Amino acid sequence: MPQPELHSSIVALISLASGIAAKHPGMGLCQLNRLRSQGVPENQIQATIDIARHIRDEAAQKLDTAFDEKAGESTSTEESLTSVKEKTGETCCTPTASGQSCC
Repeated sequence: MPQPELHSSIVALISLASGIAAKHPGMGLCQLNRLRSQGVPENQIQATIDIARHIRDEAAQKLDTAFDEKAGESTSTEESLTSVKEKTGETCCTPTASGQSCC
């Protein structure tokens, strides 16, 4: 049985979020215009942008932490683990700065 297609506004939200998280040079402006023309509420668009930026920034922070560990900038394993938890959050899903859940 074929899967139902996603609504075009959902596809545009996904595309916008993934473009932001991936630092795509197009910056999701096409999707942003499409979402607005489809009447998607601005608060939903802004929540999508907030979550995407949070995930992008969290991923960069985790990569930096992993690099620092490999480069020998941490003095001990315990200190490294504490540093990772402090920099990236202990849970798999931390809220955005505005309190928006990304899970």
